[in-house]
Amino acid sequence: MPSHLSADRPAAQPPGHGSVDALISQARRLKGDVDAVRRDTQSDGLDPQERWQRALCDLALHQLDDLDEHLAQLRDGPPPAPESPEAAPAVRAVPPAPRRGSLLSRVGSAEWNLLTDEASWSGELYQILGRDPAAPPLTLDELPSLVLDEDRPKLTAMVTDCLVDAKPIDGEFRVRRPDGGVRTVHMMGEPVLDTDGSTASMWAVLRDVSELRRSQRAVSETRDSLQRHRHRAQAEHRLAVELQEAVLPPWRGSLRLPHQGPETLELAARYLPSATSATIGGDWYDALELADGETLLSVGDLTGHGVAVASGMATLLGAVRGMAMAGTQPGQLMALLNQLLDATVQPALGSAVCCRYRPDTRTLVWAQAGHPAPLLFRDGTGRRLRAPDGVLLGATSGAVYEQTEETLRPGDLLVLHTDGLVPGHSGTAAVNRLLDLAPRFGEARTAQDCVRMVVEEFGEAERENDACVLVARVTA
Repeated sequence: MPSHLSADRPAAQPPGHGSVDALISQARRLKGDVDAVRRDTQSDGLDPQERWQRALCDLALHQLDDLDEHLAQLRDGPPPAPESPEAAPAVRAVPPAPRRGSLLSRVGSAEWNLLTDEASWSGELYQILGRDPAAPPLTLDELPSLVLDEDRPKLTAMVTDCLVDAKPIDGEFRVRRPDGGVRTVHMMGEPVLDTDGSTASMWAVLRDVSELRRSQRAVSETRDSLQRHRHRAQAEHRLAVELQEAVLPPWRGSLRLPHQGPETLELAARYLPSATSATIGGDWYDALELADGETLLSVGDLTGHGVAVASGMATLLGAVRGMAMAGTQPGQLMALLNQLLDATVQPALGSAVCCRYRPDTRTLVWAQAGHPAPLLFRDGTGRRLRAPDGVLLGATSGAVYEQTEETLRPGDLLVLHTDGLVPGHSGTAAVNRLLDLAPRFGEARTAQDCVRMVVEEFGEAERENDACVLVARVTA
């Protein structure tokens, strides 16, 4: 509020209405655009990034509200002066209650005359501080009584610097209203000098910035939460990757089994991570030479992503290896895995294929639990093996799993895989895409060549889920 003591300075003329109206229109259009973006970011509030985006939009809307009202005041110019000093009331009448969200309820002005020890407050300042408009305005000595104890030194220092050293005031402090509410007030002002250069009065504009600071804190808190969430996700991802790499066979080329005696199977495998998820899934592949000379082949998938799922996958894979080494046949092995998942504290679902290959008779004995059946490629053609009955692991207690046999021949190629190997396709459509590779498989010299063909065909496309492929080629 400009002081009457500085009336010798020429008053600045407000800018033309047309230019300010154009700025107001631009500000309101921008506010509508930001509000539309905010509505688009609304969600269940669980995602840290969405909370941060919404907090930024709230802060921008508060600032645009302030800009809108500032421009409106600039366009309308200062309020009219009273007709005579005698008619000027010490306290201006309280304006009508502003609309919700209006800046008019959050900006007030005051002047403290040091020569007469009189104070003058605008009605808006009474609203900010929650004071009765009929009560006299507080003097500079009384004003700190409204301020929180920890903020009083800040206010005292600002006022002292203004009155003694003629420094402008620009700072914030918190006040407690009579209703118990705490508001943050930003105060800007300057001294008004008398003709002899001494300080005659001090005027200030006080603005309630509580909602603005709340929005800024929300942005800061959600940003910090988002950073913590990202750091935690990165740490969990590293842990899941390390766990997966420690459990899955580290195959990057071909692996021949058994280690002793004639070569009967040539093996190659590959794990293909999701392109859309930053977390590790529960897909696995495995091959193991058993004590009786047979070979275990298995692939599976535990639903979900993250460290818990990777840990569960490691548990299942360890159970498969242990039971297979003990001589458990595939059907019974699946039933025991189902009991294991059913007994876990955290419910989980999984699918799997488990095979035992007998090299002396070239017999494949296998069972499945809600999983794609192995594909058999022979003489340039391919087919899906007929699947024995078996439900998802963990879906029901006491499930029974059948097993079946398939006799293989030298040169046969067996492909085991998990869902998601063929991006954009599932079920029969995915199987048909894999079977289309039969002529190329027929020309391949090694199992690793076949895995490379699968990766070239399906590995570059963006996949929603992780996938594994295991190729076994009968060599004798």
